[in-house]
Amino acid sequence: MKKVSEVFWQFLILGCLSFGGPAAHLGYFQTAFVQKLKWLDNSAYSRLIALSQFLPGPGSSQVGFAIGLRRAGIWGGIAAFVGFTLPSFLLMYFIVLASTDFATNDILSGVIHGLKLLAVVVVADATYTMFQAFCKEKLAIVIAAFTAIFLLCIPSLSIQIFALLIAALVGAYYGVPNKSGAPSKSGAPSKAVKPAKQGIKLLPLALFIALLVGLPFVAYLSAPVGIFTDFYQAGSLVFGGGHVVLPLLQQTLSETISTDRFLLGYATAQAVPGPMFTLATFLGAELSPSQQLLGALLATLGIFLPGLLLVLSFQGAWESLAAKPKVAGASWGINAAVVGLLFSAFYNPIFTSAVATPIDMAIVVLGLLLMKTMKTPIIFMVIGFAGCGVLLQL
Repeated sequence: MKKVSEVFWQFLILGCLSFGGPAAHLGYFQTAFVQKLKWLDNSAYSRLIALSQFLPGPGSSQVGFAIGLRRAGIWGGIAAFVGFTLPSFLLMYFIVLASTDFATNDILSGVIHGLKLLAVVVVADATYTMFQAFCKEKLAIVIAAFTAIFLLCIPSLSIQIFALLIAALVGAYYGVPNKSGAPSKSGAPSKAVKPAKQGIKLLPLALFIALLVGLPFVAYLSAPVGIFTDFYQAGSLVFGGGHVVLPLLQQTLSETISTDRFLLGYATAQAVPGPMFTLATFLGAELSPSQQLLGALLATLGIFLPGLLLVLSFQGAWESLAAKPKVAGASWGINAAVVGLLFSAFYNPIFTSAVATPIDMAIVVLGLLLMKTMKTPIIFMVIGFAGCGVLLQL
């Protein structure tokens, strides 16, 4: 239990300080657990990052869970996840409580508008960055473009799932992942590693599949089960990192939560430390006005659980699987498709609901300049855009 406690406190500290998104989180982990604490070496750490590349789910949280798992077994993995997620969970939950009456408050309404404009900047940057990482070949560009075209013309969750499946098949048979390298969720190519000697753990994999298949049939029994089901399905399909959860959740929840509230949660998730998937905390509380804490807990658990179960299942066997050309090609195709998926979400609902005037567009251009050229920290971007939103309301 001493090791479990140690894992919890180390990750809790990082959960309070880790601003900047998944790529930055991996840098914090490398400094803390490889350089300072020496819980694992660089080679082992690279293997954990590469593992998260081939699985759906939140990349940095999966790596953190795997580090805790190596350090102190299953309870260490749970302690790592809880410690790293708890600060952002609490922040997102209290932001929901504080912003419930935003429609009647001009200042808060201005803050919301400013954060929606920030969401335009962040998703535009993420889309461009992912395009550079995942679309280095003509076929990858074609996959991304057709995915975006279909989703812009027929925006629905079923089309998103269909597009990912088609991209995986195309990638498996025609992809060229070895030419450009399979980019990781951190944006860097994965390193060569030695083949794994362990096999797939069937119990967590069976649980992952049973929940994915069985939950939709019981979701109608109660609202809480329905919330958990929606977020579990989204967490099972998120390839490519935190930003890709945006279009999946937006399509899933488009009829139950307003665009303004959805984008407020997304923009707020950029500003808090820890995993961006705690957007689910905000949305779960929004969907359960009479039981906000329960809704937040179920949504958060639902969106993280698939990725953690898959880490448990494949951590010992992924390397031999990833060495298979068909598997590597399928992953390459999915990575290309998520670029198109994210582009469609960038246009609708993010751009269309946030940018209404030339001044709005000017603020977005300025934000892109600050982010890409001057590397302005996200916390300063949040403050600046919130201030601009308030000024536009006066």
